[in-house]
Amino acid sequence: MEKLLRALMVEDREDDAFLIGEYLKKGGYEVLSERVETEEAMQDALAGTSWDVILCDYSMPRFDVTNALRVVKESGLDLPFIVVSGQMGEEAAVACMKQGAHDYMMKDNLARLVPAVERELREAVSRREKKKVEEENLALLEAVQKEKYRLSTLIENIPDEIWFADKQKIFTLANPAALKQFCLERDLPIEVERLAESLIVLRPDGSSRPMEEAPPLRALAGEVVMNLEEIIQIPASGEFRYRQVNAMPVRDPSGSIVGSVSVVRDITEHKMMEKALAESEAKYRNIFENAMEGIYQSTPAGRFIMVNSAMARMAGYDSPEDLIESIQNIGTQFYVHSEDRKRLIEIVAEKSIVKGLEIEFYKKDGARFWGVFSARVVKDAEGEISYFEGIIEDITERKHMEEQLRHTVDSLRKAFGAIIQVMVAAVESRDPYTAGHQIRSADLARTMAREMGLSPERIDGIRMAGSIHDIGKLSIPAEILSKPTKLTVIEFSLIKEHALKGFEMLKDVESPWPLAEIVYQHHERVDGSGYPRQLKGEEILLEARILAVADVVEAMASHRPYRPALGLDAALAEIENNKGTLYDAAAVDACLILFREKGYKLEGARL
Repeated sequence: MEKLLRALMVEDREDDAFLIGEYLKKGGYEVLSERVETEEAMQDALAGTSWDVILCDYSMPRFDVTNALRVVKESGLDLPFIVVSGQMGEEAAVACMKQGAHDYMMKDNLARLVPAVERELREAVSRREKKKVEEENLALLEAVQKEKYRLSTLIENIPDEIWFADKQKIFTLANPAALKQFCLERDLPIEVERLAESLIVLRPDGSSRPMEEAPPLRALAGEVVMNLEEIIQIPASGEFRYRQVNAMPVRDPSGSIVGSVSVVRDITEHKMMEKALAESEAKYRNIFENAMEGIYQSTPAGRFIMVNSAMARMAGYDSPEDLIESIQNIGTQFYVHSEDRKRLIEIVAEKSIVKGLEIEFYKKDGARFWGVFSARVVKDAEGEISYFEGIIEDITERKHMEEQLRHTVDSLRKAFGAIIQVMVAAVESRDPYTAGHQIRSADLARTMAREMGLSPERIDGIRMAGSIHDIGKLSIPAEILSKPTKLTVIEFSLIKEHALKGFEMLKDVESPWPLAEIVYQHHERVDGSGYPRQLKGEEILLEARILAVADVVEAMASHRPYRPALGLDAALAEIENNKGTLYDAAAVDACLILFREKGYKLEGARL
């Protein structure tokens, strides 16, 4: 079978090129050839086709072998180059070989051509394979050097100690971390046993470690030591440090042990953290188990994950485990009102925390108890709710006491109201012409206070004070109170004393409201023109300022022994004209709104 041979012929004579081709064909080659005779043509041929051999004439009219060799060199190709010439001396042939030609022959001796080509083809293959091996070796060497540098850098900078001991039990190598730990920069090599003898090494339980248990010695004996913990006293500082040691034998290609390598990591900080964590967990567990409040964790679905003993006790269960196992649905089994848990979850989901909610819960036997409830939500990395955790304080006893207190307060309020009614009746029994004045004034004052947005507690105080604001008139002679004619200056001065007398009667009465002061101040005016103390503005209690407006309106709109009723319009004009001067502006506005916009009526007043 013919072998394909791609031959580039640098030849100016076509018949010589044909002859060369014929010889190659006789040698068993199928020849694919191209003839060139200029530098440019040769460059194009080398760039366009992959050649097996170059057969070049020594000298041509426009080109010669020297320039042809230069073109090949510049192309970077490694091709067999054989000079085939009609006439060439020995010296010229040697010069061609020095310039890079691989062989030469005369055209009149072409019988050598095929053997020469075959030889050069074999050598070209050998050169290419050798070059490939050299390139692979170079790449491998570079990779080894790079890996060696990387490992060296890693070992030099790793904070763990690295020790190498040879089979004679001598430490011959150590990284900077190891040398620094033991101040050995100038002391290597050092015997393993000598270094070990200079140290105090303890097992984790505090007992001394025998010499034969030293990890480097165990590794030299063929043992692999993994994650061995020990305590060592550092010679330089005298402090004890926790260490974790790994050691293994180093073997040669035949499997024989030639040394050992040990890697030592300082785990003191880790051990201290473990100890602190254990102490913290113990402290938390102690608080958790001995807390007076119930502490719990629960899932969003309504199951308890964890509860403490106090929680179990207040809910009537034998143990935390009993509670967790028994409650399958917190919302229906633990909450008296399941909507309370729904409301709680909504608040916690929005604000992440809830504090001070008072909620009623079931005990195991179906009884109920009250708890003040605080909780927060715990979320995972994706922001989803993992569980709720919180505290419940049993306030059942407090709730019962509050209920008893409410009953007591209600009873006292009723009793106080009865006393007030007695006082009102006493006043009105001595002054029949002003019968109902106090009650009508009190009702108007109370309605004004509600319009002004005062608290229910203050509104009750105003009503009570209004009901007895003229109690001081008990000290005034009845003939003056019921006199049908205009009062004299002296008589009016006696009437004005009723505010002070009322204060003196009430000042020692225990009450949740400042009744004595309200009664004392109900004739004071904002500009200081009132009596008996000429108080101004904010010096006057708001309750007294409201009562003053109600007192004036009711008095002017109602009949008096010494004058007929002036009418409601005149009364409203009086407070409106003197708003902010004599009377509190907000109280006047509230009074005018009641009569003019909301249809309020004074019982018995003339319209």
